Amino acid sequence: MSKNNKEAILYLLPAAVLFLVFYYWSLLQNIYLSVFSWNMISPNQKFVGLENFITIFSSAELIKILINTVLFVAIMLVLNFVLPYLYSFILGHLVHRWTAFYRSALFLPSTLSLAVASILFLWIYNPLAGPINIILSQFDIASPRWFKENYLVIFAICTIIGWKVLGYNLIVMLAAMVAVPKEMIEAAKLENASNWVIFKKIILPMTSSTAIYVFTITVVFGLQYVLVPVNMLTQGGPDQGSSNLVYIIYQYAFTFFKAGSSAAYAVITMVCYLAFLFVKNKYLEKKVYYEN
Repeated sequence: MSKNNKEAILYLLPAAVLFLVFYYWSLLQNIYLSVFSWNMISPNQKFVGLENFITIFSSAELIKILINTVLFVAIMLVLNFVLPYLYSFILGHLVHRWTAFYRSALFLPSTLSLAVASILFLWIYNPLAGPINIILSQFDIASPRWFKENYLVIFAICTIIGWKVLGYNLIVMLAAMVAVPKEMIEAAKLENASNWVIFKKIILPMTSSTAIYVFTITVVFGLQYVLVPVNMLTQGGPDQGSSNLVYIIYQYAFTFFKAGSSAAYAVITMVCYLAFLFVKNKYLEKKVYYEN
């Protein structure tokens, strides 16, 4: 081994050790814990084999959690992927005045924490004195109980996350938009191409690499963002109507004190993430344009 290789290994060793300890060792510990029954207090852990998984897969709760998770992903993809994509195209190529103001206004919510955003939207969605209730009352429409009804609570929580995250994803997509060669767009306009044709034939292929990144972080990190508003506003209710694969892990561990079931749900969540990454790399990546 050459001297340069030894030095490289030496420089990488601290980061590699930290990565192994806090990622892979934790992962192995989680898989190990999933076959035990433990209340996180007793010094003894009872080995139960696959009982935790059997209990989860035989319950109706898992189906509800998976449906909620899919709904969360679908709504957040609209709010944090589709809308930033369209807004970035508008700000990057269609709007030529006040662009700095629009960018700042849309990015500003990203500077707030999810806890602050959750409290703010708790007031906005208040069915008695919130702004939405005041507007609906002008049309003699009763305000729904946003956080107390199944499926509606998922939409309400997604709007909190969408409002918070949209600005960051917008800036990322906008950077890709302005990098598209203006000569191509000008040439298309000389051929009387409509904005839709320009967006479909030029913008989509040229920004696909950034789009797949935003798509991935919206799915992967978006579900993690759900933890804060759900924990603050609904605690998974009503009747697990706002829980998802990420929150149920926290709930079983720190509310029900069932560490084994929590670890089993974590393993299931990991498998779902791996399946998503496989599909992305197998099918979506093939349609991505990389300049180099």
